[in-house]
Amino acid sequence: MASSPCAPASMRVAAIDIGTVTCRLLVADVDAEGLHELRRAHAITNLGEGVATSGVLLPQAMQRVDEQMARFMRVIEECRDDERPDVAIVAMATSAARDAHNSDEFTALLAARGIELSVIPGEREAELSFKGASSSFPAEPLFVVDVGGGSTEVIAGIAGEAPQFRHSFNIGCRRVTELFLHSDPPTADELQQAKEWARAEMEPFFSDVRAAGFTPRAMAAVAGTATSVAAMHLRLERYDAEKVHLSRIDRATLDELAQRVSALPLEERRQVVGLEPDRAPVIVAGFAILQTVLDAAGMDAFTVSETDILHGIVLDTAARLADGCF
Repeated sequence: MASSPCAPASMRVAAIDIGTVTCRLLVADVDAEGLHELRRAHAITNLGEGVATSGVLLPQAMQRVDEQMARFMRVIEECRDDERPDVAIVAMATSAARDAHNSDEFTALLAARGIELSVIPGEREAELSFKGASSSFPAEPLFVVDVGGGSTEVIAGIAGEAPQFRHSFNIGCRRVTELFLHSDPPTADELQQAKEWARAEMEPFFSDVRAAGFTPRAMAAVAGTATSVAAMHLRLERYDAEKVHLSRIDRATLDELAQRVSALPLEERRQVVGLEPDRAPVIVAGFAILQTVLDAAGMDAFTVSETDILHGIVLDTAARLADGCF
């Protein structure tokens, strides 16, 4: 990372990711040796509630996020000290805010709290996800898949370099749930329809990657669906990021978990060890998306990464600070 006269040797950055289902915060220092995490926080706020059908952010959903931002700002303040009084705060919103007709209301709401929100396009989301996820992998061909609530980003490239292929699909676990999975538990026909729709949307991208002769050796999966799958597989009664990070989930394991969890009604799903209760309503769709991605990519496993878009935001912000006093 190059330095400039106006950038300190080490920078403290607070990255906020406001997704369709979850809000997350990472505060980290970045220096010549890399990224050093200080604090993490997250909450399921369901900003995208109803967006797939209504096209608007609901007042109560925006309020839930705003209240969570107040908690995040307190965490950020706790990370200021005499040595590091300045923390660069970068807040980005993704699929739900992109799709909603009234996202300007949401942006204004957070501005009143002192948070300058960027609603980023899917291609930018994909780029940042790859930057963060690939930092945990050797410099070899890699797929990264980021299953969100409203969209799924699939990126291919050499780990640590700029991505060569990237696409943001309007296929997310909340969107798929609202569009297809109306029964409790979802029926086999509903799941099949959801997978067929997702496969038809994704197949051209993977065909282009194959036609270019690019052959990734591994797939990294980031964000809440993938980490939840790992936590359920490991039967973690208390979430442990160190155990989840770089855990490998093969197709047989994914299918077994999907079959077991998808057969449960919602209230029983909420009791599954390793699954946050508030993620239970959308996890069945999350399984279906991961299965579809593996099928389309022709791969039999993925590796769960705890480094993701948050790390990408931190690294990108630090680079911009160093190069041009961001």
